[in-house]
Amino acid sequence: MPAESRLADGVRLALTTFSTLPVPAGRVDRAAAGTAMALAPAVGALLGVLLAGVLLLLAALAPPLVAAGVTVGAAALLTRGLHLDGLADTVDALGSYRRGAAALEIMKKPDVGPFGVVALVVVLLVQTAALAELALRSRPAALAAVVAATAAGRLGVAFACRRGVPAARPEGLGALVAGTVGPVALVAGTAAVALSAVAAVPGRPWQGPLAVGAALAVAVGLLRHAVRRLGGVTGDVLGATVEVVTTLVYLGLVLSG
Repeated sequence: MPAESRLADGVRLALTTFSTLPVPAGRVDRAAAGTAMALAPAVGALLGVLLAGVLLLLAALAPPLVAAGVTVGAAALLTRGLHLDGLADTVDALGSYRRGAAALEIMKKPDVGPFGVVALVVVLLVQTAALAELALRSRPAALAAVVAATAAGRLGVAFACRRGVPAARPEGLGALVAGTVGPVALVAGTAAVALSAVAAVPGRPWQGPLAVGAALAVAVGLLRHAVRRLGGVTGDVLGATVEVVTTLVYLGLVLSG
């Protein structure tokens, strides 16, 4: 397959996987999947620009908490709520203390258990509170913060799809993307996201990159735990990674010393 065609297919797959943007479907195979997962942070940055626009526009018209709540809702709409669903399913499975097929069966159930509900409530509350704080900052700082957090969440997916991480099932999104992202893409993505976070905290250029690095470190640890319990990654695990990393970066950006 020509490199140009593979890149185009990867871009389309990245956009359709991580957003609701109306993009025509292209070829879906592991080559395209690897490109899509490597480009995931770029899609996150694009979503971040849109969400920052929503936050800043509403913050000029309504209280910061209202603007933040609507922005969190917009984030769910732009991603079909798939990442939140993945978070709930993953936490339910891990919270059951079951392993392997038994845990994966819990993830397939359409209902949400108590662990999943608590995880959703905590994540949504923290994101809303953080965005309300960011709405009070300068426009460039708020834009940088939302872009960095949203891009970092998708960079977490690239780390979850790095070489050596298996899929938990022989079918599904996890099987398609597991082990498709190489080290060069991870290094480049990490550097780009860390750089985007420099301007997120006025007067503290180190805090944004540190927040990104710390969130990714936590995500890698949680991923290892999920692989031990589930046998590998699934689409739900990838969604959970997005929400965990995004939330932790937001939290790191609003902490003050």
